[in-house]
Amino acid sequence: MPAQAAATAKEKAEAIAGVEAQRKNIQVMVDTVFSFAEPGFQEVHTSAYLADILEKNGFKVTRGVAGIPTAFTATWGEGGPVVALGSDIDNLLGTSQTPGLPYLKPIVEGAPGHGEGHNTGMPLVVAAAISAKNVMEKNHIPGRLMIWPGVAEELLATKAYYVREGLFKDVDVCIFNHVSSDFGTAYGDLGMNGMVSVEYTFHGKTAHAAGDPWDGHSALDGVEIMDSAWNFRREHLPVTQRSHYVITNGGGQPNVVPDKASVWYYFRERNFAAIRDLYNTGNEIAEAAAKATGTTVTRQTLGYAAPDFGNKPLAEAAYANIKAVGMPKWSADDQAFTKAVQTINHRKVQPLPDKVGELSTPENRPRSIGGGSDDIGDIMWTVPTITIRYPANIPNMIGHNALSAMAEATPIAHKGAEAGAKALALTVLDIMTTPKLVSDAKAYFHDVQEKSDHYDPIITPADKPAIWLNAKVMKEYRPDMEKYYYDSSKYGSYLEQLGIKYPVLEAPAQ
Repeated sequence: MPAQAAATAKEKAEAIAGVEAQRKNIQVMVDTVFSFAEPGFQEVHTSAYLADILEKNGFKVTRGVAGIPTAFTATWGEGGPVVALGSDIDNLLGTSQTPGLPYLKPIVEGAPGHGEGHNTGMPLVVAAAISAKNVMEKNHIPGRLMIWPGVAEELLATKAYYVREGLFKDVDVCIFNHVSSDFGTAYGDLGMNGMVSVEYTFHGKTAHAAGDPWDGHSALDGVEIMDSAWNFRREHLPVTQRSHYVITNGGGQPNVVPDKASVWYYFRERNFAAIRDLYNTGNEIAEAAAKATGTTVTRQTLGYAAPDFGNKPLAEAAYANIKAVGMPKWSADDQAFTKAVQTINHRKVQPLPDKVGELSTPENRPRSIGGGSDDIGDIMWTVPTITIRYPANIPNMIGHNALSAMAEATPIAHKGAEAGAKALALTVLDIMTTPKLVSDAKAYFHDVQEKSDHYDPIITPADKPAIWLNAKVMKEYRPDMEKYYYDSSKYGSYLEQLGIKYPVLEAPAQ
């Protein structure tokens, strides 16, 4: 039987009112983070902005945790359980998009953008944390909050380091939040792949590529043979694996035999042992490619993500609050914009949902044959954890794409983040006032989850967060992007600043 929540109706009403009182602040936070548009490890403005808000609201902020400049923790409270709340803050390269337009139009051509919607998650968490804190103070409810941002999630590059450095060693439970077009949560094996991110660098010898190529050893040949060999090997790998790569350095110019070349791989699989096997296969192929080309090869781990596994007692408690909050009240303009985005971009037409779906369970989920990853898995295998999906985007968008940014600074995103903040604040109060919920969550973690597998990350004590990634990109694009940062002191919304009258329902004539 699920633990019965002990938070009173009055306390929960106060929490709801506390989030609603922050409606304007939620909109400003969502729009501001969208406008910063910072990719992994370069979330300088985003991190400072959110940390400052928490600090001004009575949280003790520690910046630069786990050796990551844009990571922080914000803590408050005493006694009771420790509840960690987090969401991601980074975005994706090449997905710059003007919000509120149903057609592709970058704010800055080629620049990063929020092509997944991570700009809504931490504003949601901040609003929920402030509301829960105020209710706890007013009603003398003991307990501690620890707020943290997911840095460089799109690189799957930090949460394993958070765990390794002990950020969660005193945490009792964790609630993560991720943008979606639905409103729900899940428990059990969530069907996502874990992953290791590794860059292989081949080392050869330069020579004149035409005059005396026999004196050279091409590092690029090593990369190309590795990639070719890997693609042949795919036929004989389990159907659950996912692997993909980019050549990050292919040499300088054609008439110089490259003495250095690099390729960056993501190896994804369904459990810890399979991830390690896939990684070892990649290492073997890299070594073989080096021998075949007379080169040598080194490797560097750039990130890691464990498979995701949600906690049943926490999911049941959160789902009850999601149902109580319900879907946002979408306006006719919201639905019209949704249809325009879907129609113009040749996506399946489906309205914004008006009802909360089922709690996702191992029994009602389709069988997984592999897929994406999220490094919240590392925290899920450290403390009891769930992900709340909140409805701040349009159905049937393409993930990791500018289409997923079109609604992310519109009323759809603002309403979805507010609804998620309410559900999160209510769940925090349930945890703080229901000791059995915490004990049940820990029992499920030890007795059920850890019976299926055990945390076995590939990162070693020698591995360091890849904090240099995306630095060159932002050095190139930030000067132009800064011109479009949201100024909430002058404009009521980011759309207003950009001169967009919501909803825009047509694309310009060609």
